[in-house]
Amino acid sequence: MRGASKRLGLALGLALVLPAGQAITASPSACSRPVYLTFDTGHMGVAPLIAEVLSRHQVPVTFFGAHEKTRDGDGSLGEHWAPWWRARAQEGHAFASHTWEHAYWRADLPEGRYRIRPSSGPQQGQNLIWSGADYCASLHRASARLQQMTGQAPLPLFRAPGGKHSPALLRTAQACGYRHVGWADAGFLGDELPSEAYPNERLLRQALERIRAGDILMAHLGIWSRQDPWAPAVLEPLIIGLKRRGLCFATLREHPDYRDWVSQRPLPARVLHSGG
Repeated sequence: MRGASKRLGLALGLALVLPAGQAITASPSACSRPVYLTFDTGHMGVAPLIAEVLSRHQVPVTFFGAHEKTRDGDGSLGEHWAPWWRARAQEGHAFASHTWEHAYWRADLPEGRYRIRPSSGPQQGQNLIWSGADYCASLHRASARLQQMTGQAPLPLFRAPGGKHSPALLRTAQACGYRHVGWADAGFLGDELPSEAYPNERLLRQALERIRAGDILMAHLGIWSRQDPWAPAVLEPLIIGLKRRGLCFATLREHPDYRDWVSQRPLPARVLHSGG
């Protein structure tokens, strides 16, 4: 394991001498065997390092934003992080809602209501009862804030926190303009797993062995519980390794399951200009 850690460090160290901060210039049409790397928000502690890696390797991704507690600043969609989000938009990344409160679906209830448990905000950890309109409002609020920070219309897509949802919840979200995006089995990159049982070396090896063209990949901008951070230690060699296998990267705007929905159903202006 010590040797593998040295190899990871060497790959990262070599890459850090390359220039960063460049706009993503690759044309989607040039990407014939794409994978779709996505990031959900988290404590944002590794967000600057992730941004450096993505810029250095010219990798476009899709970010799913919720207003989560952060190590620094006033939350992941707060003013402290607004310049970071603005810079990602200038580089050509895509954005979508992750609910405002990072609100976990827990159960369907009668009369079109849901049991919801936010993991952020003043009602964090409480079991709440939301109507469909309440859930849509949470989706809209995160989208509006992303628009406000980036100057770019978010995609009419969302990811339910934890990937937890029901058919009824998906119908509710679709009725107010959002389709859900999960991830491939191989695309679960494992950054939220305990590092004692799932060290970075193991996660990197599994990902390089299992990921195939067309897979949606999922990681986070910081996980509180993981002791040995996944990013950027695994992210950089993973990108390098996938490119060596002939794979390339695209945003969900180009995904065949979502591109027609994205092009035909932009979010309403009243959502995008409602503030955050």
